[in-house]
Amino acid sequence: MFHGSLVALATPFDRHGELDMAAFDRLIAMQVAAGTDGVVVAGTTGESPTLTLVEIVRLAERAVEQAAGKVAVIAGCGTNSTASSMSAAKAVAAAGVDGCLVVTPYYNRPSQRGLIEHYLRVAEAGGKPVILYNVPGRTGCDLLPESVAVLAEHTLMVAIKDATGSLERGEQIVAQCADRIDLLSGDDGSFVDLMALGAKGVISVTANVVPEAMAQICAAARQNNFSQALSLNSRLADLHHALLLESNPMAVKWVMARLGWLDETLRLPLVPLDAMYYDQLTVACERAGLIFDKG
Repeated sequence: MFHGSLVALATPFDRHGELDMAAFDRLIAMQVAAGTDGVVVAGTTGESPTLTLVEIVRLAERAVEQAAGKVAVIAGCGTNSTASSMSAAKAVAAAGVDGCLVVTPYYNRPSQRGLIEHYLRVAEAGGKPVILYNVPGRTGCDLLPESVAVLAEHTLMVAIKDATGSLERGEQIVAQCADRIDLLSGDDGSFVDLMALGAKGVISVTANVVPEAMAQICAAARQNNFSQALSLNSRLADLHHALLLESNPMAVKWVMARLGWLDETLRLPLVPLDAMYYDQLTVACERAGLIFDKG
């Protein structure tokens, strides 16, 4: 259902820290024009921990309106409370999104049985297709392939965003349940390799700044033209790495601000990118074909 290049969209804020909806509209339009297959709002790159539910719904509604059915719209609605996640899933479903991205509950360290129950309840509450989201490096919680296989029996569980960066993990998921649930990479640095193993696409940070290139790479990979995909991706290898020099989305917002697409404002506890990384990130951008004044 959700294949190809899906952008984990950064949330633009104005200088006062409020949602910048004019910039948001421009970002959506750019992604649609670039051939992006789907837009994920209020994900990790969208600074979801600092967004209120009212703001998430507003972003979801506007994305649905601006995308106008041309690309899929997915909204992040996972928290470390099952009840809160259920409420968020209901709210974004009412906003008209095509699917929900639900991260594993962070901090409370649930068991695998607890994770399965959590996802089942959130899916039933929202009634929309669910993308499971496993990112142990951020959450301290790991959704194991065996649990993914159990959840894959439910018709609303359509994909998993695996951000472990582990090709072995990807192989395990494909082997156990590729016939029932799609694998999506959550790691730009390894997504082409993961697609060669059976993943259907990527939910990407890098696509914020080079959406057309990411769409082309995914299209080549989906056509099993991995020599072309790898060749195209080689230009972006340094950028994939550099965008994670500090906590996401600090680096990608710095780049987007230099391109004039949004203000660099982040919400605390995140702060603007440290100046010590400017030169390295600028070089990576130039290698990817992005030229701007690092200013």
